[in-house]
Amino acid sequence: MNFKYIGFFTLLIGFLSCEETASPIPEQVALPELTSGSVDFSNYVALGASFTAGFTDNALFIAGQENSFPNILAQQFLKVGGSAMVQPLTSDNLGGLAAGGNRLPGFNPRLVFGGGGPVPLESVVGPVTVGTDIVLNNPVGPFGNMGVAGAKSFDLLFDGYGNPANLATGRANPYFVRMASSPNATMLGDAMSQNPTFFTLSEMGGNDVLSFATSGGYGSNSITPIDGPPGVGFNATFETLINTLTSNGAKGAVTNVPSITDLPFFTTIPNNALVLDTATAAQLTGVFQAVSGIFLQSAVLQGVPLAQAQALAGQYAITFSAGPNRWVIDVPVSETNPLGFRQMTEDELLLLTIDQGALAQGYGTVALTPEVLQVLGLLQQGGTPTPEQAGLVIAAVNGIDDKDVLDNDELASIRTATDAYNSTILNVVSSNENVVLVDLNAVLNEMGSTGINFDGFNLSSELITGGAVSLDGIHLNPRGYALMANKFLEALDAGFGTNFVASGNVAKANDYPTGFSPQLQ
Repeated sequence: MNFKYIGFFTLLIGFLSCEETASPIPEQVALPELTSGSVDFSNYVALGASFTAGFTDNALFIAGQENSFPNILAQQFLKVGGSAMVQPLTSDNLGGLAAGGNRLPGFNPRLVFGGGGPVPLESVVGPVTVGTDIVLNNPVGPFGNMGVAGAKSFDLLFDGYGNPANLATGRANPYFVRMASSPNATMLGDAMSQNPTFFTLSEMGGNDVLSFATSGGYGSNSITPIDGPPGVGFNATFETLINTLTSNGAKGAVTNVPSITDLPFFTTIPNNALVLDTATAAQLTGVFQAVSGIFLQSAVLQGVPLAQAQALAGQYAITFSAGPNRWVIDVPVSETNPLGFRQMTEDELLLLTIDQGALAQGYGTVALTPEVLQVLGLLQQGGTPTPEQAGLVIAAVNGIDDKDVLDNDELASIRTATDAYNSTILNVVSSNENVVLVDLNAVLNEMGSTGINFDGFNLSSELITGGAVSLDGIHLNPRGYALMANKFLEALDAGFGTNFVASGNVAKANDYPTGFSPQLQ
């Protein structure tokens, strides 16, 4: 965790004559009076996803919601005619969701620090009963905080996103089910029904790529296309959101999309964390040389020209050395890579959720069973394995699955989408005088490179020690959300003539923790 370094000032005392007096203490400069500029803060509504909701430590719970950036902003807006932020508070500080007393799969209690890293709450405190039930105890709105964890841009326009009947097909979100005004309500519609005078719109585009990234680009989690009608393509959807939110003259602040792969969920586990001693490195090198030789022989027997077969086989003769090495990953089988594996490149990323215990047991290299070792011994003695034995050696290659890694193609897709989304966001904001941009991309880039000074704390994007990102490696902790709120205030000062920063009406780092105790109930 971060520590604040407090400077100690030394009073220098000079020689004083009997006629001299001590220099007077300089008067403090009075801060200017807070002004709301051109903004009416009387009815603030926040639309967005998990950051807006106050999601932290991989869950939504009361203490996290109370430290959401919209709630932090609302506390400052109270000073200029705003009102208290009404949030769809959960039932406790455990996290997780249930439906009719049964836990919803994938919506588990929060993470806590287990000494060596993030662990599930129940591994520390024992079994808990999830009390936030979308059937039994939904809160009553309307809600100023319309943040729905997991929402993509087009979800804000879908009139079944809060319908319990759609949960089975994945087209509804249980977080919106518990706060929607009706089964057919939309997030945007519920926001507009409150006639907001000021709004924030955050994370549009974030989840449109994040679900793809956190799944390793695997399965049905595709990136939202840039083109298409509202509710399908990002361009038209974002324009519809902004045009609707400003249609009654409301002013607002929106964020762009950060480079999500700079978050610790993607950067904590190095791709060269395969640390080997000399003997193990030699053994693994020998295994892959055997794989290469077996493939070469098989290809030639199948009529592949020798030069072509040698070129194909050569890519499988991966060498390892004592010290750090990169893991082996599975890739799609192709004409240029018939066996479907290769070693990771420098820029490719492992996900935080990968089974690190499995890595220690050969996941990412080879699974050396006694039968495989027997065949390797036969090869070392110059013997010829049977086709079945040769197949055992090739099958022993245990590359990391696509769901646990982002390869170069997937990273390129994420960058392309992020750049396209941000271009749209900038164009829409630049053409609308009622909207200002909060450059969340620049904020997180700075956090990931040099860190950001926040009242003497250096906040970085390191997991656990960085002081800004929660234990899930994606969402911010309360202090990170306080910093985010201040970035909104800076944007309002620059665009709408408020003076939150100059008047000292900003969030203070010491008022917001970096994490929560396992005993928080």
